[in-house]
Amino acid sequence: MKRTLTNRFALITAVVLLCVTAHAQTPPATWQEHWFEHNQVLNRVYYDNDLAVYYDNNVSSSVTWPFQYMGDVWRYTKSVYGNYGTENRLYAIFHTGRYSGGHPSTYFDAGHDNRNVTDCGPGPWTSGAGNDLDLTTHEVAHIVEGASKGIHGSPHRPLWGDSKWAEIFNYDVYVGLGRTGDVTRWYNLMINNSDNFPRNNTFWFRDWFYPIYANHGGTALLNNYFVLLAQHFPKNGNNYARDMNWGEFVHFWSGAANANLKAQATLAFGWPAEWEAQFIQAQYQFPFPYSNTVNNGNDITNLGGSVSAQYSDSPAAESVGNLIDNSHTTKYLTFHNAAWVQYQATTNYVVDRYSITSANDAVERDPLSWTLQGSTNGTTWTNLDTRSGEDFPYRYQKRVFTFTNSTAYRYYRLTFTNNSGSLLQLAELEFFEKGTATAATAKPAVTSAIYPNPSTDKVVINFDGKQATLTITDEQGHKVVPTKAVGSGEAINLSHLKEGVYLIHLEVDGVTKTERLLKK
Repeated sequence: MKRTLTNRFALITAVVLLCVTAHAQTPPATWQEHWFEHNQVLNRVYYDNDLAVYYDNNVSSSVTWPFQYMGDVWRYTKSVYGNYGTENRLYAIFHTGRYSGGHPSTYFDAGHDNRNVTDCGPGPWTSGAGNDLDLTTHEVAHIVEGASKGIHGSPHRPLWGDSKWAEIFNYDVYVGLGRTGDVTRWYNLMINNSDNFPRNNTFWFRDWFYPIYANHGGTALLNNYFVLLAQHFPKNGNNYARDMNWGEFVHFWSGAANANLKAQATLAFGWPAEWEAQFIQAQYQFPFPYSNTVNNGNDITNLGGSVSAQYSDSPAAESVGNLIDNSHTTKYLTFHNAAWVQYQATTNYVVDRYSITSANDAVERDPLSWTLQGSTNGTTWTNLDTRSGEDFPYRYQKRVFTFTNSTAYRYYRLTFTNNSGSLLQLAELEFFEKGTATAATAKPAVTSAIYPNPSTDKVVINFDGKQATLTITDEQGHKVVPTKAVGSGEAINLSHLKEGVYLIHLEVDGVTKTERLLKK
């Protein structure tokens, strides 16, 4: 999936890269701040073709880690999301003993002399670790959200606020730079971090960004989102014209993932009726496709049964039972690089899909090659699926593997034949009972007509079938006529609506068709 997603957007990203040429120029030796309450004279302490670092007079000259780290972050950012302006350089400003937190600016903004800026205080910046890295990387995240693909603005900002995008951006940067210690540290900081928006006890990282990142393309997913946004979302010149609503937010991320993410959004945020109308409208207004393969089968490891392993050499806290505890923060470890693990169900199940989740550290311990077998008695085994050279590039990454099977087995065994190290570990194991698949983007098969259109006070709706469910929204997805059951030929009163464009959503036998209506 990662390779497919990358190829799908490669051409557009390449065009963006080619359209902006970086010009090496010497940053000024001093820079007078003239924004907000900032009025310091800054001194340039380092620069190269990608980065210029400025300190105020209170920053210790012993602080040198930004020279390499901020350059690495910026180079990685450009390699993923493309260029940012003609100069294409990051200006990293550091203060000590003044100002709190930090703020960004981009090459679109004259207030910071049309430079890509991270302006951070209060320091002292002497550790070059932990929060020093987190805060400075966070500000780069804001440059990405507000100036990617040559378009200015952040239509998603009212939804995810100041820091939610930065949570997954920071994680990806640490992954991309190979900073495994920071990957684990940041994950552990974010996984239990909750917010009160869009509802109480929302876990943005745990329930939204990390799952879609881990399961739908990783770094490519993040870039794809901004590609789609630049392609499709309304703009005035080089500026986004308006903010997003929640239905649009989920639709654009679904496009980036090439998978319908409504179920994940429902888990993470809830799914009010208003969002459903917005989501339908977004699919109609921005008709890029995405698949939605849904397996309705159960994870049979949640239905009783037991798990066992070939070897009993695991540390006490890393036993084989952790594989089915539904927590990717625990793991199973054996001091062998080849071993089998086996799940025994309470009865026979037809399984055609399974998942493996990588553990918290040590990439060399990840499974690499294996064979899945099934058995009805635990003695005679049938090969069901064989994999070789598989890769888990991210920690806590859940990968799903499908295969063809129509036979019910009680025992399912994974025999891992090798990896690149001397130990073997994995966090979670799931086996899914055979289910059904549907397509999210199948074109509606509803035959209908609305008239008169344009309309003044009422509209008549004809359709094939005896009854349908009708919803009418404005162009922002707000419901203006309550959802109701209607019959073919029924007249709908519109006299209370203002003049404008509305969307009529007609659902017949589970299939929805959306049509535009002009109210005069």
